[in-house]
Amino acid sequence: MNSIFKKLAISEVILIEPKKFSDKRGFFFENFKEENFLLNGITKMIQDNISHSTFGVIRGLHYQKNPKAQAKLVTAITGKIFDVAVDIRKNSPTYGKWVGEILSNENHRSLYIPEGFAHGFSVLSEKADVIYKVSSEYSQENEGGIIWNDPTINIPWSVKQPIISEKDNLLPLLENIDTNFIYD
Repeated sequence: MNSIFKKLAISEVILIEPKKFSDKRGFFFENFKEENFLLNGITKMIQDNISHSTFGVIRGLHYQKNPKAQAKLVTAITGKIFDVAVDIRKNSPTYGKWVGEILSNENHRSLYIPEGFAHGFSVLSEKADVIYKVSSEYSQENEGGIIWNDPTINIPWSVKQPIISEKDNLLPLLENIDTNFIYD
């Protein structure tokens, strides 16, 4: 039961579509199989985090710097989100560019976001539960972020009256972030 691994416009970000089996009882699919993910260039994941949010919430744009950088594998287990990755690797040809996908409990897709990218999402359904597999534990001294409405990135979040945390509202613009990711 292999999933489909599709590289997006920024090729390091990968959309994963599981092969689903349905019948009158419901459905079944493998959401994560380490061997298949490693074969497709996805970093080993060591921890699961779960968030619950309501309609209009925007979380992000977050990242962790080296030496505690995090890759993320993001899945909406209930509801619907618009999930986004922003390239923050210095000297990258796609620096400051973003890719985004709709993830939902209906399409069962996951988005792999490697180290060197900021991550965020907006909630498009009444509620959403999101699971993040991460490659490194949380490190407060290495956390960073970009303000959600940075005009140079210009993400169309599809939320008219966003609900933003105080912490996320204080994040800097892309041009002022502290990052140690270098594109090679």
